[in-house]
Amino acid sequence: MSAECSSYLNADKVLVSGFSCPRAGGDARAVFCCGFQDVKYCCDDPHSFFPYEHSYMWWLSVGALVGLSIAAVVLFAFIITVCVLCYLFISTKPRSKLDTGLSLQTAGKTSC
Repeated sequence: MSAECSSYLNADKVLVSGFSCPRAGGDARAVFCCGFQDVKYCCDDPHSFFPYEHSYMWWLSVGALVGLSIAAVVLFAFIITVCVLCYLFISTKPRSKLDTGLSLQTAGKTSC
């Protein structure tokens, strides 16, 4: 069983001529043509998307988890700070009305 990879333009706009899979001197199990429009290669899994090892995905996942964890801690600290400030604002508010220095008088008869 073999597959034909058609010619294509790579990312540098250089024409790469077509080839048959498996390639001479390559892995005999790589009988499928895999890749994208700008990079093609022989692989042993027709559902393969990248010619690289998948270990880099682990580091991306660890980086994403660390970033999300830091963002969660910052968000949590912000929420705690807002709650504490609201509590302090409410608890330190004077409970009685402030004395404006003006006394109120009832309307009544006034003598002239």
